[in-house]
Amino acid sequence: MNRGDDKTIGDARAEISTRVVRLHSEYYGKGPTKAKTYITDDVVAVVLEETFTKAERTLIERGETETIQQIRRRFQQAMADEFRSIVEQATGRVVRAFLSETNLEADVSVEFFLLGEQRTDMRGFEPERAL
Repeated sequence: MNRGDDKTIGDARAEISTRVVRLHSEYYGKGPTKAKTYITDDVVAVVLEETFTKAERTLIERGETETIQQIRRRFQQAMADEFRSIVEQATGRVVRAFLSETNLEADVSVEFFLLGEQRTDMRGFEPERAL
């Protein structure tokens, strides 16, 4: 994030946490109960806790852990562009890589983003509006 940005790192962390929880809620029908975003240099990590639906918890308790892992991985792959977009909009930087992992025993997920360069600022290319 640039020093000249109006948005602080704290604002970006809050925005990312809120929007990632909202995305989970929208597609799973239940969002994580805890979310915390860490931003350091070129790394953004979002830690989500208590993410599983009741149906997923039931399957995990019955030993269907690989099934839940596969479903979660497929979801993250299918939704990668949406996750990237959240982080790019909040930080103003391109996401070079997005990784996701879930620990079933601890009911914790981590969304990990490796940032690249700053996105191009298009303000200089936009015509000025008459006041």
